[in-house]
Amino acid sequence: MTDNTGFSAELINKKQTFEKYLYTYFRDGNSTYQTSLFQAMNYSLEAGGKRLRPIFLLESALLFDSSYEKALPFAAALEMIHTYSLIHDDLPAMDNDDLRRGKATNHIVYGEANAILAGDALLNSAHTIMIEATMKSAQMEKAVKASYEISTRAGAHGMIVGQIADIANENVAMDINTLNYINDKKTGALIEAAFVAGSILGGATEDETRKMRKVAQNIGLSFQIIDDILDIEGDTEIIGKPAGSDAKNEKTTYPSLIGLQESKNHAIKLTNEAIDILKDLPYNTDFLEELVNEMLSRKL
Repeated sequence: MTDNTGFSAELINKKQTFEKYLYTYFRDGNSTYQTSLFQAMNYSLEAGGKRLRPIFLLESALLFDSSYEKALPFAAALEMIHTYSLIHDDLPAMDNDDLRRGKATNHIVYGEANAILAGDALLNSAHTIMIEATMKSAQMEKAVKASYEISTRAGAHGMIVGQIADIANENVAMDINTLNYINDKKTGALIEAAFVAGSILGGATEDETRKMRKVAQNIGLSFQIIDDILDIEGDTEIIGKPAGSDAKNEKTTYPSLIGLQESKNHAIKLTNEAIDILKDLPYNTDFLEELVNEMLSRKL
């Protein structure tokens, strides 16, 4: 496994390479109205973040292929879908948050209507980009399957139904099964899309893709548990959103159901299981292993 200094530099480089590609979209509007729309879209798209989902997709593709150039449009599309979901999630009708990634949320800056439309535009653009990449692909079947995976995990069978379940259970004492369902759909679905779509684009076998799906499912749940822990122990400046909001809003979380220490233990178990699956693959998984481990050790 790489040393942490080398890993950190490599991660920064991969993030910058991806963002250089991502930022080629939505540069010049063909009217003042479109320029205004692009500004609102780019405000959230360029707000930073770790870019974990697109990097997971690109690295999963690279694991089974020598290049991830053909995966870049799908990684960009996935990040646009993720960004749209954050814009909508922050709206007054949803979580009503004023801060995202250390900056004022989109609707605070551009108004609620423009924020909704910016999110809509990012979602639709994501599908346009995947369709265009598929039409140009020399391996169209793989591109179609990858697009289907991303669309399915982002839609009514994935992230959106997770949001619905989350809203339906606001101010309700949930059991662990309901909480797992919400987090599997709302948080885990796009992480699963990243690993699986990337594996498909890279040419993984069905068995390899199944293993990567399991890795993603473990990581998705671990990611949410760690977020719940950070809401208790984290710092607003570090996590980029108000700490303590879950308790303030009486939200059911893993620590509130199973306790803080047991939550930490479960996140460690899930992460270690994911790393063990990666180690079992006959490829160089060092970077992915380190990235998964790094997610666990986020300033808890």
